[in-house]
Amino acid sequence: MASKKYGTLYVGVTSDLKKRVLEHKNNAVDGFTKKYKVHTLVYYEFGESIEGAIMREKQIKGGSRKDKINLIERSNPEWKDIFDSL
Repeated sequence: MASKKYGTLYVGVTSDLKKRVLEHKNNAVDGFTKKYKVHTLVYYEFGESIEGAIMREKQIKGGSRKDKINLIERSNPEWKDIFDSL
């Protein structure tokens, strides 16, 4: 998720993407996304297992900001909110 194009980025893992994104968009949970107004879904991946998803989350978080931006821009160069495509 992002606050805006090239803005603050958030990487997380969940078993219910639609529900979790709505929580972020509606500031339903105190924390990072609420504090930094990170409300735009710009990229997501689905995993085969929770273990695999957590490993991938750690891999993405461990990468550079440039790596994260490149990952987003390969599939969403305009940084559009893709929540409605879920």
